[in-house]
Amino acid sequence: MSNETQIMSKTNSAVSGVSTPARTALLTSVINRAKKILIAIIVPVALIGFWSLMVSWTGTRLIPPPSEVVLMMWDFTFGGIYDDAFSASLPIHLWVSLQRVYGGFLLAAVIAVPLGIMLGRFAWLRAMLDPTLALLRPVPVTAWLPLSMIFFGLGPRSAIFLVFLGAFFPILLNTVFGVKSVDEKLFEAASMLGCKGSQLFRSVVLPAATPSIFNGLRLGHGFAWILIVVGEMTGVPEGLGAVIMDGRTLSRTELVITGMIVIGLVGFLSDRLIIMLNNRLLRWSPQHHA
Repeated sequence: MSNETQIMSKTNSAVSGVSTPARTALLTSVINRAKKILIAIIVPVALIGFWSLMVSWTGTRLIPPPSEVVLMMWDFTFGGIYDDAFSASLPIHLWVSLQRVYGGFLLAAVIAVPLGIMLGRFAWLRAMLDPTLALLRPVPVTAWLPLSMIFFGLGPRSAIFLVFLGAFFPILLNTVFGVKSVDEKLFEAASMLGCKGSQLFRSVVLPAATPSIFNGLRLGHGFAWILIVVGEMTGVPEGLGAVIMDGRTLSRTELVITGMIVIGLVGFLSDRLIIMLNNRLLRWSPQHHA
C-alpha cells in the first residue's frame, strides 16, 4: 500500500507541475480582465455619483435621481411598479427598434461598401459621382424627415430610410479612403507574382482596405442608433425613439433617460460584436485590432 501511495503522490506531483503554468496563465488572464473592467467602470460610477450629488444639492424636480431611473428601468423591463402603458414593454420596443436600425444599417452597408470600392478603384467613376455625393453629404438627416414621410408615409419605412441615410456616408467615405490608401507597391508585387483581375482584388485590395471598411461600419452603426430617435419621430407608436418622444411629451424625464440608457447599452453590445468580427477577420494584422 505504501508503494501505491508513493506512486500516486508522484503522479499527482507530476500533474500538478505540468498544470501550474496553465493555471498561472489563466489567473493572469482573469486578473487582467478584472483590471480592464474596473478601469472601464470608473467613469460611469463617477458620473452617476456626480448626478446623484447634483440632484440632491440643487433640489431640482426636473431631473430624477438615479434611484428613480433604476425603478423606471425595472418597470420598463419587468413591470410590477407603475403598471402603466410602458410597464414590461421593453421587449416590444427593443425588437421594433432593432429591426429598423439594422434594416437601415445593413442596407447602407450592402450599397456603400461595393460602391466605395468602385469609387476608390476607378477615378472616372469617382469624378462622376463625387460632386453629387459631396453635395448631399452636408444635408442633415433631420432635413430629410418631411420628404421621407412624403416618400414612404407614416411608419417604419421612413425610419429605416433615415437610418440608411445616416449610416451610408460614413461607410462609403471610409471604404473609399481604404481602397485609395492601398500602397501601389503591393500592386506591383502582386503583378510580379502573376496576380491579376479578381484575384488581385481578393488578395490585395480587399485585405488592405478592410480596416478602413470596419471603421466605417462602426461609425455608420453608431449613427444608425443615433438616428433611430429621429426616425421614430415619424408617427410610429412603438420603438425606443417613440418611447423617448412620449416621455418628453408626458414630462417623464426618468422615461427619457431610461430610453437613452437602453439605446446606449444595446449600441455598445452591438459595437462589441463588430469589433469581435473585425479582430477575427484581421487576426493576421494585430495592429488593426480594435
